[in-house]
Parts: sequence; C-alpha cells; structure tokens
Amino acid sequence: MGKAKRYSLGLGRIGRGVGALALAGLLVGCQADDMYMGSGPKHLREVSPQVKARLSELKMDLRSPIMIRIFKEESKLEVWKQTRSGRYALLEDFDICKWSGQLGPKIKEGDRQAPEGFYEITPGLMNPNSSYHLAFNLGFPNSFDQAHNRTGSELMVHGACSSRGCYAMTDKQVQDIYALARDSFKGGQKSFQVQAFPFRMTAENMARHRKSPHMDFWRMLKTGYDHFEVTKVPPKIAVCEKKYVFDATPLVAGVPFRASAQCPAFEVPQAVAMAVASKQKQDEAAFLTQVAALDEKEAREKRWKETQTQIAAFVGNKDFNADGSPALPAAAPEGTAAIAATNGTAQPGAITTPAAQAVASAADQTPRSGAGQPAPRPNGAFASLFTGTATSGASPTTPQNSDVTATAYASSGDTAAGEQKGFLKRWFTFGSKEEAAGDLPPLSPEAAAATAQARPTALPVSKVPAAKP
Repeated sequence: MGKAKRYSLGLGRIGRGVGALALAGLLVGCQADDMYMGSGPKHLREVSPQVKARLSELKMDLRSPIMIRIFKEESKLEVWKQTRSGRYALLEDFDICKWSGQLGPKIKEGDRQAPEGFYEITPGLMNPNSSYHLAFNLGFPNSFDQAHNRTGSELMVHGACSSRGCYAMTDKQVQDIYALARDSFKGGQKSFQVQAFPFRMTAENMARHRKSPHMDFWRMLKTGYDHFEVTKVPPKIAVCEKKYVFDATPLVAGVPFRASAQCPAFEVPQAVAMAVASKQKQDEAAFLTQVAALDEKEAREKRWKETQTQIAAFVGNKDFNADGSPALPAAAPEGTAAIAATNGTAQPGAITTPAAQAVASAADQTPRSGAGQPAPRPNGAFASLFTGTATSGASPTTPQNSDVTATAYASSGDTAAGEQKGFLKRWFTFGSKEEAAGDLPPLSPEAAAATAQARPTALPVSKVPAAKP
C-alpha cells in the first residue's frame, strides 16, 4: 500500500473519530439541558438553558412581569411574559404532572379539589423551603371564595408530582417557574396573576360541558379569559355582589369594591368592552351551533338504542335486556357450592346450609337435560323454524314460555302436548335419542315402578334357521 493511500486512510479514521466525539458531546449537551437542575441553593438557581434560549428568541427581559394560566382538563400550565410592547406573549407551557379532584371550583377544606378562579401571588406567598422542592401558595381562599364561604388552605403550585388539592409539577418544571417568578419580583413586579380554568374557554368546550352545574361560574370565568384574549394584558380583578368584575374602575374615586356588597358604579375602557363584546358574540353563535350538533348526536344515539330494543323485543332475544344491553347470567345462589354434584346429596365433609338444602331440593324437582340444565333455544317470531314450537299456537294447557319442547324425532303434525312442529323439525333430526329423552321430566318412583310392570315381556328369539322354501 502506498504512503499516500495509508495517509488518506489515517485521516479518514481521525475524521470519523472526531465526528463521533462531536456527536457524543452534542447528545450529552442535550441530555444535560433536559436534566438541568443547576447548582447551589435551589431557590436561587437560574432558569434552565431552554428557557434562556426562549427568552432570547422572543426578545424578553429576564426580569419582566409574568402571568400564569392553568387549564385542568388539558393539564397545562402556561407562563406568559411581558414583551417590550407591553403586551404579554406565551413564554413556555408545562405539562401539569398531577392535579386532584374534578372539573369545578374548590368548595371546602378536605374535598381535594384544585381551585379555579383568579389569584394574585405576592412575594410572601413564595416558599423556598417547601417539602415539595419549591412552591408558591395560590392564596386560596381569595375574596370571591370567602364571599361564597369556601374554605381551604395551603393550596399550592409545587414540585414532587404529588397532589392533594394542589397543582403538582416535576421538580425541574417548578424550578423554572419559581425562578421566573422570583426574577419578575426582582424587576419590580409586586404580584403576578394566576388564572385557573377548568379547560380552555372555547365555544366548543363550553358546549361539551353545557350540562354542568358549574356552568354559570365558568361563564363568569370566561369573561376574564376573554379580557386577556383580546388585550393580551392581565385584567384588573375586583369582586362585588359575590362575582368577579374585570378591568372595572369606579366612577367615584376612592369607592372600593366589596366582595359581598353591591357593586359601585364603574366603567370598563370602551375599546376593551367593545372587543370583549364582539368576541363573546362570535363565541355565543359558535356555542349554539355546537350545542345543536351535540343535541342532534344525542338524539340519534337515543333513537338507535330504541331501535335496538324494538328489534330485540321482536325476535325475543333473551341475550339482551330491554334497554339493548347484554343480559348477564344470573348469579348462583349462596351455598350452591355445598350441594353435591351427584343425585343432589352433600359430599362427605361438605357444609350444607339451609339455603343450600333449599337449592338442592329445587334442583331435584327441575327437569334435567344433558348436563343438568334445559338447553337454551331461540324464541320470538321465528322460534317455530328452529324449535318446533309456534309461540302463537301453543296449547292452552302449556305455557308459551315453557321449556318443554317436542323432540327432534316427533313426526309431522301435532304432538301429544298440542305443539306444532316447525319446518326444520319436520325434515332434520337433532341429537341422539338419549338426548331427546333427556329433555323429559324424570318419573316419580311410583310411576317408574308402574311403567316397569306394564312393560311387555321380551319374547325369546329362536336361533334355529328358518326352513328353506
């Protein structure tokens, strides 16, 4: 091999080695970013490299004000941050690790419900020494909650992914959220707003949940949601007459809003009021359209269930209930395990309760067929084609629902019991004679003895060959 060729191969190996090292370094860097937790006291750590990159991309100042929105149904926590225009933009959204309870507000201590509503978080509500890595208190109950006599305490956004009425994040997530809040306070923000919603307040979602008892409460929350949607600025929150009001300014300076008192005369900036009214008009039209579609879908499903029930009743299908749902087999009575499998007597050592004895007695009086139960047979309008019994032509002495049927060996015409044989029973045989006989009820000892006496004596058969003609 020439020197030039060996040199070329050596460079190739070096190049591949350098490439592999570079790729490994890149992967390690990505993993380090994903697992970044920083160093030093946890409440003083900087935001992760991912959040820093996002801040740079959106040209946001690290210490600019923030706002948080929470959506239960979607399990999302959004951090919004003020841009240089004064409006807010979405900086990052986090998947909520766990939240407890159901959709709807928190009502009382111990109900394990995560709150819904508008909350203001001050520096005093931040908890750097939380047992759940880091946390901040939502400040529940706020003035609205207190006006409705709602109780609860220590409702947090925290780490450790464990919730009993809180919104729980992973430790890495809550560390970024905590750092963003802390830095906004350093920038001069006195408090940041947390808006907690049951779901994204769209017309479609409102229509889906239209039958909820919380709908009036959610419509009120949606007004605050709409104020932020049209302005991209957190609305000013006040409470009067036990309801939230948004971006309201009293007409008489110095007159306060009191949660349980009558609202003072107030005004909302005209541009904001008009934008919100326009959005709500569009949402209401979409809501009504969605409701009509959902109502029609429910009506179709109801009609289909009714049709299934009618079909089941027409063919007499015992495998289905009246509502169209599958019929379940009846549960075995308690104590049947103690009943013997042979001749209805208890096995040695078995415990036979009075209930078991009653079941055993009933079992002795039940006609047996094959393995011990009457064989199931079709019923309804077409039963005569398969069972040999026409439901409309049953003898007055034989109940229509009787499990006694003609055997497959019956000749055409009427049976002794007055049953009419179906078309298939006239042309096809089913099973053995022993199986057919097994469908008949057992004879009593007296009847069996009488039958044995009346049975003709079998004549001996001559073994002498017949004479040839």
